[in-house]
Amino acid sequence: MADPRIIDVTLDERTILWRSADIEQERRIAIFDLLEANHFAPQRETPDNYAGPYRIALSVPEGRLAIDIAREDGTLIETLVLGMARLRRPIRDYFAICDSYYKAIRQATPHEIETIDMARRGIHNEAAEALRERLDGKVEIDFDTARRLFTLICVLHIKG
Repeated sequence: MADPRIIDVTLDERTILWRSADIEQERRIAIFDLLEANHFAPQRETPDNYAGPYRIALSVPEGRLAIDIAREDGTLIETLVLGMARLRRPIRDYFAICDSYYKAIRQATPHEIETIDMARRGIHNEAAEALRERLDGKVEIDFDTARRLFTLICVLHIKG
């Protein structure tokens, strides 16, 4: 029976040099929400037609996104390696707007916070669509799954 969803996600902690409390909270929420509800269906067939659930591990070796996709028992199915060119600008823009958002939470008016948050969500949504496009033909994911994966990809790109 098909169960196209992620049941576990890990990040390559060697890639992450530093995380603020705000970023750590974003990471925890993204993982929690991702595991609560997601759609993740690799498009390459396996010899035994395995169709989930999946354990994934995200890393960024040599500036590329690597997604290890494993069976429920942890047996590796495949590793997708994607170029990051299409996602570099959204990641940079997302970092910049998040920095503004975290500063605003501490000192801005509710209206200013709402304006920045709307911009942050817009960038996040565009980045999620770009990720879905990068995964097209490789893994079918829904929009919310793409948003949460993008958040985790951003965490992997923090350099301090």
